[in-house]
Amino acid sequence: MKLDPVLVEIFFHKVTAIAEEMAIALQRTARTTYVKEAGDFGTALATPAGRFFAYPKVMGVSGFLDSNVGPALALIPSLEPGDVVLTNHPFASEGLATHMPDLHLIRPIFYEGEIVAHAWDFIHSADIGGGVPSSISPRFSDLYQEGFQIPPIKLVKAGVMNEDVLTLYRANCRTPEVNLGDIKAMLAALAVGERRVHGLIAQHGLETFLQAQADLAEYAATKALAVQKKIPDGTYEFWDLLDDDFNSKVPIRVRCKLTANDGHVHLDFTGSDPQVLAAYNIPTGGQRHPWLTLKLMHFIYSHDKTIPLNHGIFENITVEAPRGTVVNPEPGAAVGVRSATAIRLNEALVGAMAKARPGLMPAPSGGIMIPSVLVEQDAATGARNVMVLQSLVGGTGARQGADGVDGRDSSLANQRNTPMEKTEEEAEATIVDYALRLDSGGAGRWRGGTGVVFSVRIARHGSAVLGRGMERFVFRPWGMAGGRPGEKARVVVNLGTPAERELGKLDIFYPEPGDVVTIMTPGGGGYGDPLDRPAEEVARDVAFGYVSAKAARRDYGVAISGDAFDASATERLRADMRAARGPLADFDFGPERAAWDAVFDDATMLEINGLLMQLGPNIRSQRRRELFERVVPDLARVGVIPLHDIIGDVAAARGRALAELGALRTDVEHMKPRSGAPGRA
Repeated sequence: MKLDPVLVEIFFHKVTAIAEEMAIALQRTARTTYVKEAGDFGTALATPAGRFFAYPKVMGVSGFLDSNVGPALALIPSLEPGDVVLTNHPFASEGLATHMPDLHLIRPIFYEGEIVAHAWDFIHSADIGGGVPSSISPRFSDLYQEGFQIPPIKLVKAGVMNEDVLTLYRANCRTPEVNLGDIKAMLAALAVGERRVHGLIAQHGLETFLQAQADLAEYAATKALAVQKKIPDGTYEFWDLLDDDFNSKVPIRVRCKLTANDGHVHLDFTGSDPQVLAAYNIPTGGQRHPWLTLKLMHFIYSHDKTIPLNHGIFENITVEAPRGTVVNPEPGAAVGVRSATAIRLNEALVGAMAKARPGLMPAPSGGIMIPSVLVEQDAATGARNVMVLQSLVGGTGARQGADGVDGRDSSLANQRNTPMEKTEEEAEATIVDYALRLDSGGAGRWRGGTGVVFSVRIARHGSAVLGRGMERFVFRPWGMAGGRPGEKARVVVNLGTPAERELGKLDIFYPEPGDVVTIMTPGGGGYGDPLDRPAEEVARDVAFGYVSAKAARRDYGVAISGDAFDASATERLRADMRAARGPLADFDFGPERAAWDAVFDDATMLEINGLLMQLGPNIRSQRRRELFERVVPDLARVGVIPLHDIIGDVAAARGRALAELGALRTDVEHMKPRSGAPGRA
C-alpha cells in the first residue's frame, strides 16, 4: 500500500541525509587529495534490485545517479551479512565502473536475514597500475593496458577483510598505501549507511521502509515527466566532434537523435563512430546509463529542484546505443578517457534539445575536464609521488538571460578546486598561476564563461606531467542563437619566454626542473547577438579582465577609450558591423567544424559509419583511419595548421570523400558472404 505523501516527503529527506552522512564520513577520513579536496567520490543507497533511491544533493560526483549495482552483485554466488563487494571492471560490472581508477564498494544491508538495501560508494584512486602513473592514457588501445582489473569480488567476507585481495592490489598499484587509506574511508562510509538504515527501520518498520523506496521512485518519475513535457513532441538530431582519438588525427563523431512524445524521451545514438583503438570508449552496456542521460538529469533538476534524486527520474527515458560503437564498445576496449566522449555526447544532446525549443538549453561549456597529474620522484629512494594537481575545466556556456560562469563547469561532475596550499604541501613543484583566461569565453548578448590558465613550475629531475581528458584543441565550444564559439584549449611550456613551445594534447611530458607548464582551458559558447550586449557590460568585462579592448572592438563593436567606452564611436562601429555581416546562425561552430561538416555531412557520415559497422571489428579502425587520411591528406598536421586551412578546397575534398564512400561500399559488398561461401570478415 502506498504511503501517505507527507511520509514519503519525510523519507526523502531522511534517506538523503543518510547518503550525505556517508559522503561526509568518506571525505573526512579519506587519504588522497583528489578525494578529500576535489571530491571525486560518490555515495548512495540502492534498492535490493540495485537502483539508487537515495543520493546526496551536493556532495561528491553528481553524475552517477542512474547507476545500477545489480549486475555486479549478480556475479557473486552468495551474499551474507558483513560482505563488501569490490569492483573496478567496466564490462563485468556492466558500466557501474566506467574506468578502472574508479573503485566501487557495495555492502548489502540485511535485516532479519533478507537484503533490504545496498550501501554503495566509489572513489577515483590515484593509481591502479597500468602503463603510466595514474593509469590513464588516451593512447591505450585495450583494457589490459589500463591497470589492475578487478571483477566483482568480496573484499570483506562476513566482516573479515580478504587479505588475498589486498595482497594482489598492493602488487598492482604504484601508490598502494594512500589508496588503501581511501578504501578504509569507503568501508567506514558503508558502515554509516548500514547503521542509519537499521535505525530508520527500527523507527518506521521494514514494510514502510521498502514501500518508501518504491514510492520515492514513483514520485520522482511523475515530477520528472512533467518537466520533460517542456520538450516539444518531435524528433531532433544533432552531432558533435571530439578532436581526435590521440593515436591519429581523425575526429571522433558522436550523434544523438532525440524523440519526444508527451514527455517520454528516447535517445538514439545510432550513427556515432565505431569504437576506437584508444581510451575514448564509453562502457554503457547498451543500456540506459549515467553517461548517456546526464544532461537530461541536469535539465530536469534545473527546472524542479524539489525532485527526489533517485532512479525514478529516468523511468521515462529510453536509450539505444549500438554495440561496437564508442558509446557501447565490445568488452576489452580501452575506456580510461571515457569522460571526454561523454561530455561531447551530452553536448550533442544539448544541441538536439536546442533544436526542439530555442532557449531551452544553454550553449555548451568549455567541454573538458582535465585531471592534471604530476609525478615526482625521490632521487635518493626512487619512490614516486603521483598526485592530481588540479581538476581543470573551462567556463560554462551562456544562456538566454545570463552569462556563463567563469572558470567553473559542473556539467559533468560537481568537483571542487584543490587548494594550491594543499598541492604545494604534497609536491615540490610550485603553482605559479591559476587565473581566468582572457578572451576565452564566446562573445554574445550573454557572454560565455571564461576558461582558466593554470601554470606549474617543475622542481625535481625525473618529474612528469600528464593530462587527461584534453579536448577542444581543434573544434571550439559552439555558440547559440547568434552567439560566437569559445576559444580553443592550449598547453604550452615556458610561455612568454624564448623557450616557449606548444605541447598540444598531453599524454605524458617530461619537463626539466625550472620549466613552467601552462594549461589553458576553453571558454563556453556565447548566446545571442554580441552586438546586442550593452556596451556598459562589455566595458565592465574589459575592466575585470574577461575581455581585452581589442576583442571588445572586434567581437562586440565596442570602442574602449581609457576606462570607459566611447558611445559615439561604438554606435558607428556597430552600425557598420551590422551592415557588413550576413544573417546570424542558430549555431556557430567556428571555421574548423564548418569546413569538416562541409566535407563529411551528416548523410555521408551516417552511411560511412553504417558501412564500417558491417566490417569485421578487427579491421574497422584501420579502414576508418585510411578513409579520412585519404580525403584529407595533411590531416596529421592538425595542431600545427588550423583544420580548415588543411582541408583547403572544400569542393575537392568533398569529391574525394564521395569517392572513398564508393570504395567503402565496394569493400563491404565484397566482404558479404556469397551463397555457400563464408565471408572474409
